[in-house]
Amino acid sequence: MGFYNDRILPRMIDMACGSKAMEADRTRAADGLSGVVLEIGFAGGSNLPCYPTAVTKVLAVEPSLVARRIAESRIAASSIAVEVVGLDGHSIELADNSCDGALSTFTLCTVSNPLVVLSEIRRILKPGADLHVLEHGLAPDPTTQRWQHRLNGIERYACGGCELIRDVPRLLATAGFEIIELDQRFASGPRPWSYFTSAIARSL
Repeated sequence: MGFYNDRILPRMIDMACGSKAMEADRTRAADGLSGVVLEIGFAGGSNLPCYPTAVTKVLAVEPSLVARRIAESRIAASSIAVEVVGLDGHSIELADNSCDGALSTFTLCTVSNPLVVLSEIRRILKPGADLHVLEHGLAPDPTTQRWQHRLNGIERYACGGCELIRDVPRLLATAGFEIIELDQRFASGPRPWSYFTSAIARSL
């Protein structure tokens, strides 16, 4: 991976995506989750303060050792039990139908094969359980889309494989989820990076 991806990038991501400004969006994304929750892309644990009290345990998937170290203080401050269950969302060693819900925030943009990851999440969720997502992705207007396509190669190189052009609702539907809530909007910041999708997708 190299020094930059291993040591520097996880800290940059925590500063950008784990800021106080993002906390309200994360809280809305986690709202309604309960019981045992699978979290893909746990990173530095920025979602922990945002989980509702009904969540009893988080099963975390996170490949970065530096990010897991960053998360230690947040885990210590949380009443929610956290167990790291995997490093790679493409293959998770959890039983079928074993989780009450799942959460993915700013992760589907980076995994190499989001459909495989979503299939793993769907396998692990109990029937009728929900995946909550908060992601950035492909904007609806042609001007922003053109810029996203122009910048995508740079983004992928500089940000650990992150893509600007993934269509989150289409990925969810293609993976066999039923989207039951969907909110898409431009957040503050440069438009190629700030088209956010917040969704709840049900495992059938």
